[in-house]
Amino acid sequence: MRLRFTQLPDQLAAGLTPVYLICGDEPYQLGEAARLIRARARTAGFDEREVLDQDGAFDWGALGASADAMSLFCARKLIDLRIATAKLGRDGGAAVRAYCARPCPDNLLLMTAPALDRKELETQWARAVEAVGTIVQVWPLKERELVQWLGLRLRAAGFAPGRGVAELLAERVEGNQLAAVQEIEKLRLLRDPGALAVEDLLGTLADSARFDLFALTDAAVAGDRARVQRVLAVLRAEGVAAALVLWVLARDLRMLAQAAWAKAQQGSASQVLAQHRVPRQRLESVEGALRRLSPTLLRALVRQCALADRSIKGLGPGDAWQRLGFIADTLAAGGLRLPAPPS
Repeated sequence: MRLRFTQLPDQLAAGLTPVYLICGDEPYQLGEAARLIRARARTAGFDEREVLDQDGAFDWGALGASADAMSLFCARKLIDLRIATAKLGRDGGAAVRAYCARPCPDNLLLMTAPALDRKELETQWARAVEAVGTIVQVWPLKERELVQWLGLRLRAAGFAPGRGVAELLAERVEGNQLAAVQEIEKLRLLRDPGALAVEDLLGTLADSARFDLFALTDAAVAGDRARVQRVLAVLRAEGVAAALVLWVLARDLRMLAQAAWAKAQQGSASQVLAQHRVPRQRLESVEGALRRLSPTLLRALVRQCALADRSIKGLGPGDAWQRLGFIADTLAAGGLRLPAPPS
């Protein structure tokens, strides 16, 4: 089976599976998921733990040897395999498939793979893990998921969060769940358990939000102008290259321009969206953008991307970040009247 991080506690409460694979690039969830599995394994009697660190020179025969070795001190063992590479390779895939073909009830295999290539999850060894065990994929929680998770964490810490508390905390720590946990621990030190209002957070809450590049285009396509400016400010402050910001904006703008033209000519943009492999969870916001954005405006924004590219390379006038801000804000605003683009 495949689970999200938020689904793992319920699965562990129902019982352990013989194999677990935790993969993804969200460090807090990766570590917390592994901790939860190890804790549940200890309560189930897996008292011994053997750690195997896989790297480029790793001998995959060690996995089979560990599975076959009988412990002198306890009956059940947790094999903690830490995968450092993006691909397992032929030997690694064969070793994992062999383990999954005959999992020992006295062993539990826990694999953590923060750098695993997503394509690896479609290989035979990953399907073998999914058939007998559990794959937990971790990535940053989206806005609504993050608010719900923070509400649960605050209540678990003894607080009764009032209206807007979880939302404000989510705004300040989005993309950085470790900072979220630290903020809640800080609140436990500063305040007694009980009711918690927005006013109680002001002055003590640090801005620790982290955004990836795609948060910008998601906000712009969804029409959230305030979020666009916040994401841009964070990306610029963190030293993200302007060329990378331009790449994600131009990619979505070209897709939207093609879809808008197809919709105007053929009455439907579904074929273009399918060709660009727009994820199902983005379809609603993309279709909403196509309703508010004209083909003419989208083509004009694509031309603005070309001007921004020249500014980034020092071949044209103007500040590159100012141009990027105008492009993203116009994409979010749609048909609203905006100031003229930077010269």
